[in-house]
Amino acid sequence: MHWRRTTSVAAALAAVVAAPLTGAAAWDGPDGPGHAVVKPRAVAAHWDPLTDAKWAFADGEVAMLERGSAPAGPRRPFEYAVVTKGPELASLTYRAQVRVDEPVTRNDRDVVLIWNYQSPTRFYYAHLSQDNAIYPHNGIFVVDDADRRRIDDQWTGTVGAPPAIDDTDWHDVRLTYDAASGRVAVHLDGAEEPLMTATDTTFTGGRVGFGSFDNYGRVRDVVVTGARDRS
Repeated sequence: MHWRRTTSVAAALAAVVAAPLTGAAAWDGPDGPGHAVVKPRAVAAHWDPLTDAKWAFADGEVAMLERGSAPAGPRRPFEYAVVTKGPELASLTYRAQVRVDEPVTRNDRDVVLIWNYQSPTRFYYAHLSQDNAIYPHNGIFVVDDADRRRIDDQWTGTVGAPPAIDDTDWHDVRLTYDAASGRVAVHLDGAEEPLMTATDTTFTGGRVGFGSFDNYGRVRDVVVTGARDRS
């Protein structure tokens, strides 16, 4: 099942993307103070990892260098870093280049994009993996003070969307989220059709992040455009 965002939201976000960036971490777009661009640099001051020692910030890359450990409480990604600069966003488009550094001999390897992060046990994440045959892999999930719950349309109960990343190359990812409808789409490597879609309105605003469920990888060129969270 595929979907298209409403014209008004898409047009507003397109206008923000087209506007020039000044290098700041957050910037009000031409449609007024309700819209912003969050462009974190690859520096520790712009990111808040769960475990500082597992991360490096250099050469324009935010790198998770080793696997995390399962946190206490609900089942959820083991290690991630949340963007701390700029405003919290509701509807958004999250663009980045990601790479899984774990050797391809491990089939469950993954990275995750996080959005609408409100606390360590309340957020959404998209799991990008080379395995699509078990429940926690290669899908869209919500963590709401309980074990992560799968919400993507592609999961049949035995198989999900085609594997997202099966190598150690860089991949372009674009995640869009509409806070009013709860619609989510994840596009990979410029594909017109989304690899994954979902609809959920548990959260309508928060911060973004990057990490891995129980592997490791890196991200660069993060740009998030959207509407400031007014909730």
